Amino acid sequence: MKQTIDTAKIQKLELVATTKRYGDTVAVKAINHSFKAGTYSCLLGPSGCGKSSTLRMIAGHEHVSEGDILLGSANITDLPPSARGTAMMFQSYALFPHINVVENVAFSQKMKGVDKAVRAKKAMELLDLVDMVGYADRLPAQLSGGQQQRVALARALITEPSVLLLDEPLSALDPFLRIKMRAELKRLQRELGISFIHVTHSQDEALALADDIIVMNNGLIEQAGAPRDVFNAPKTEFVAKFIGGHNVLKTGPQPLALRADRLMVSRSALPAGEAISGKVLDVEYLGSTVTLSIDAGNEGELVASMSDADFFASPIEIGSTVFLSWKPEDAHELAA
Repeated sequence: MKQTIDTAKIQKLELVATTKRYGDTVAVKAINHSFKAGTYSCLLGPSGCGKSSTLRMIAGHEHVSEGDILLGSANITDLPPSARGTAMMFQSYALFPHINVVENVAFSQKMKGVDKAVRAKKAMELLDLVDMVGYADRLPAQLSGGQQQRVALARALITEPSVLLLDEPLSALDPFLRIKMRAELKRLQRELGISFIHVTHSQDEALALADDIIVMNNGLIEQAGAPRDVFNAPKTEFVAKFIGGHNVLKTGPQPLALRADRLMVSRSALPAGEAISGKVLDVEYLGSTVTLSIDAGNEGELVASMSDADFFASPIEIGSTVFLSWKPEDAHELAA
């Protein structure tokens, strides 16, 4: 029998001017954001941007310096982790090495005094959810990284949280397993219907998983929204560059963002004013696409992405001069 979550417990989470200080350093600067109930959200940004501090404040593992954290109608800002209605899966998985898988999953229930048979039954239901029933008697050291992650997920979910918090959960896995496990995470979130809040520095991971991406920089939220909206219409130069796949053009007083796959490359000159010229610095074959790095003079280094079919129909050599153009509607202005 697959584990289910009480839908009455699924509630929105809200950050209200939430701030984190470490001495004189402000790691998170009075951020405001509402995480919709039952969605998959990713806090995305570089190291030191404040995303992990934000997650740990939500979990109750970091004290909130100022502001509030609300879950439904309850203010959980000062509650201990166990009383918040949240559960956290740590980057290291933090499994107890001396007890087996089912005992790891049931550990929090044991601490609450739940009867052994009852907690074991519930732990097995969670292991069934993550397809790990056959490993119930193994020790963590006898499991692969992906299997350890599944156990850590089951252990976090046994408390039936409203919100599951994930701190870079895929970073320790090899690339193939990382792609497989992100599909598993999305499947679990859809099946359970609870909110997942996932910290990552991987743009691909956030785009693949999230219903809502929150891009952080220097302790602030630079932009939040649906993945397609953030990718297609970054609001700032930082978001355009960090989310990837964009050029920032400075052809006038206002910078423009232009997707790399919308930058058209011609091998022959176009009429004056319709294109800029550049020198090809590098050519990178990526399977279905080929990426060209181009020195475009005053515009700096630009990146153009072409289909492999278009590129190999007439290959472009490193050192070649090319001519770059774009449709006006494909470029949009960035905030100062």
